[in-house]
Amino acid sequence: MAKTELSVRPLHDRILVRRMAEEEKTAGGLFIPDTAKEKPQKGEIVATGKGRVTEDGKILPLEVKAGDKVLFSKYAGTELKLEGAEYLMMREEDILGVFQ
Repeated sequence: MAKTELSVRPLHDRILVRRMAEEEKTAGGLFIPDTAKEKPQKGEIVATGKGRVTEDGKILPLEVKAGDKVLFSKYAGTELKLEGAEYLMMREEDILGVFQ
């Protein structure tokens, strides 16, 4: 996938995620219509902030980085449309796990 420069950079412990496409068929081979599909809870991190700022001003770096494939909570983040593509801006704490 080509790396693109976006006009926005997340601040602090926020990350920008592009949703990954979900399966079009069930395990039994049935096609899922668009009206019945849920939005995917998997995505790829496109950009990250510098880290969480503590009360005493120290910056704790994030555990995730651009390019990581992640699983996030169902209602996580804020949906954004940037340069014709859809993204989610969320905090690192909304990430449930990183795919290996």
